[in-house]
Amino acid sequence: MSSDLEEQHDELLALVSIFDPEEFVRNESKSSGEFRVLVELPEHFSVALKEGDAVSQYEVSFLPPLCLTFDLPEDYPSCHAPSYSLKCSWITSKQLSSLAAQLDDLYQTTGGAVVLFSWAQFLKQETLDFLGITDVLEIPLDSDSVGEDGSAAHLDHVEKDLVCQSKKEQTSEEDVLDIQSTAPEAAGSNEGASNFARQKRPLLLSPGQALLSQLLIHDAAQKEKAFSSQQFDCGVCFMSWLGAECVQLVECRHVFCRTCLGEFCKVQITNGSVREVTCLHAGCKAAPTPAQVRSLVGEELFSRYDRLLLQFSLDSMPDVMYCPRPSCASAVLTDSSSSMALCTVCSFAFCVHCKKTYHGTEACFTPTKKEAPTDPTGRYAEIPQSHVGQVALWEDYSSALKARRKLLENRYGKSNLLGFLASCLSEDWVTFNSKTCPHCFSHIEKNGGCNHMTCSQCHRQFCWICMGKWPCPCVST
Repeated sequence: MSSDLEEQHDELLALVSIFDPEEFVRNESKSSGEFRVLVELPEHFSVALKEGDAVSQYEVSFLPPLCLTFDLPEDYPSCHAPSYSLKCSWITSKQLSSLAAQLDDLYQTTGGAVVLFSWAQFLKQETLDFLGITDVLEIPLDSDSVGEDGSAAHLDHVEKDLVCQSKKEQTSEEDVLDIQSTAPEAAGSNEGASNFARQKRPLLLSPGQALLSQLLIHDAAQKEKAFSSQQFDCGVCFMSWLGAECVQLVECRHVFCRTCLGEFCKVQITNGSVREVTCLHAGCKAAPTPAQVRSLVGEELFSRYDRLLLQFSLDSMPDVMYCPRPSCASAVLTDSSSSMALCTVCSFAFCVHCKKTYHGTEACFTPTKKEAPTDPTGRYAEIPQSHVGQVALWEDYSSALKARRKLLENRYGKSNLLGFLASCLSEDWVTFNSKTCPHCFSHIEKNGGCNHMTCSQCHRQFCWICMGKWPCPCVST
């Protein structure tokens, strides 16, 4: 008996020195502990979920651990094997039974020697081969593997312990499998009670989808953990950084330190060039994810980034236009089969062609050029109809001496010259030398400066070149 206890003590000390604290935890109060075995996966390993004709398949590098909880009897290893339980989220109860039988066989082949290290190595290196899993893990949908309510805690192979006693202690097949949902004391009554409570919780995901989500979340977390502990050279400052201080772009996998990429993103967002928030590698157009941008620039700048990016996206959509009301200017979805659009914010119905109040089947109002008045008495000569002729006549009249003006007034009529000609040329000048605000349609003259315009009436900002909302892609830097 004393030799067994001594071997147990030595074995547990050796296991503590071999495995990381995340892989092996020893219960100091008694001869027990737990292995959290990370099963080794081949390259390009993937998980697949088939529901009907749809197949969802994702490549993963990590799977959730296979937990082996053990308790050493006093006569271990000379007479009895450890009592233990196996628990894993992606292995079915039937597969756990097969693994348990193999662990018992491994103990039998030792001839009464310590076996815990051999068990851990077998589970880590040979589990997939033993279960016949090559490069794809197919998530099962049968009732023996997946709970009916779809929650991960209720999956038969997720939160149920397979308690396997030594073959020498087995008296019947029912003693081999002790399911935790019916015997929560196998791993603690509190955990069993929480499992039962989770079984009552409704979920929208199907059981297979819940398990797939669990596997992908675990894989992403482990990849991030592995990335954080590695060293990377920033392509901008050429300094070496830990992965925890770096950002890797999802699309292109290029890595930069948080300081360099963060400053670049802040400058681009501040200048309104959100389309230029891309990879810093030459010629690469990949962009960081919104979550990465948020972590780099903070909430205030990210709010501006999100707003401008949405605005650019809306402006590039052919079936989206903006409400003509200056006080609204909300995005409106149009229908190509109708000339009417309805703003869902202010309920303004307008014509998609002229941007005025919707006028039904009537033609859009377009201002027509004023015609020169005619003199039915034939007393005065006709005003020239061409714009060039009108300009020439007006310049002649406005710069002429009194005698010449009198002559022109007698020829064309003073009221015609001062009334129609002046107003007509004024309208032409406005037409040729101004543009209308895209929001309130007021005429605006550009007398210098850059193409960033601000309407004096509605105070909206727009681009003078493309008349789109500011900032716009045609002037971004």
